[in-house]
Parts: sequence; C-alpha cells; structure tokens
Amino acid sequence: MTFDPEFKKALQLLPSDEKDRLILRLLKRDLLLANKLRFELVDTDTVPDKREQLKNSIIKRIELATDRYYSPGYLLMEVRDISGKINEHVSITKDKPGEIILNCLMLRHLLELNNQRLGAEKYGHAYTLCIYIVARIFKILMLIQKQHEDLHIEFKEDIEIIGKLLGNNPNLMKTAIHNGLDVNWLIGFNIPENLIDIYKNLRENGFLK
Repeated sequence: MTFDPEFKKALQLLPSDEKDRLILRLLKRDLLLANKLRFELVDTDTVPDKREQLKNSIIKRIELATDRYYSPGYLLMEVRDISGKINEHVSITKDKPGEIILNCLMLRHLLELNNQRLGAEKYGHAYTLCIYIVARIFKILMLIQKQHEDLHIEFKEDIEIIGKLLGNNPNLMKTAIHNGLDVNWLIGFNIPENLIDIYKNLRENGFLK
C-alpha cells in the first residue's frame, strides 16, 4: 500500500504522544513487525545468538516429533510449523545464511531420525511429506545460489548428507525423480546454474505440488 504525500504530512504533524499511541495500537495488530522492532531497538541478542536458539529448538522439536511419531502427516505438521518459525526468524533478523543453515538442519535431522520408517511407509501415505521435502530442497538450493560463492562451502556437508539420505529412501527418491530433482546435485554438491529456470518450468507444468 502507498500513501499520498498529504496523508504523510498530516501524520508528521500529529503530536508525539498521539503518534506513540497509534504506533502501539498498530503494533498490537502486527506481532511480526513488533518483534522486528524489538530485535532492532531493544534486544541484546545478536543474529547468531537468535540462530543458535532456534537451532536448539528445531533439534528438540524434531526429536519430540520422532518420539511421538504415528504418521507422516504428523511429521509434516511439525515440519511446516518449524518452517514458519524459520521464516519468522529471517523476517525479524534478515539472517539469509541462517535461512539455509536452519532449513538444512531441519531436513537433515528429520531424515536422520525418520528415514527408515518413512521409506517403509506406503507411497500414498508418505507422498505429501515427501513432496514437501523435495520442494524445500529446491528452495534451499536456490537460496544457496543467491549467496556469494565463497560461502557455498559452508553448506556443502549438510547438502551432501541430505542427498545421501534422500537416495536411501525409496519414497523420497520416487518423488524426487518424478518432480525433477536430481539427487546427484546434492551428493556431488553440483547445483545447476539454471536451477531457477528448471524450478519455474517444473511449477508451470504442474510438478512440485
């Protein structure tokens, strides 16, 4: 939404105490913005501090979900919620490298603890979680491409391990092959230069859904 100059000028002329009341009212309606301002203005934690706190939370939540496992759908529900927390972290802190690190941690830990049971599920039961994982891998690879090449090495180990775990899971492999994800991109850490075009073409043709 854009505001006309006349409206902006009128806001600037409001008394300070009235501006303060309006800001507080608006922040109550937008918790993400409120948290972002708190981080920028008040919080003493650094971006790495926030990232480390979320890493610990992700590990604990994946482990708890694994202990309580009763279906792929249950794991998917947890992973989607964790993904939301990662998105919130990035929106608040602008932690672009952390977005990759945290997503890799989520998928790697999820598969390290659940790969065998997910591979043993009927494909129809596991499909929704599998397609979510494959789509998330595409997102991670595209995010890596946006980082400076010197930083790519920081993500290499996680990507290779995720690739090997995917390769050992028949349900994930079937989903990856059908949706245009080559596991060799991960295992060899060799991301195609035209990955964004590949992704767009797949989406336009009804894949990754």
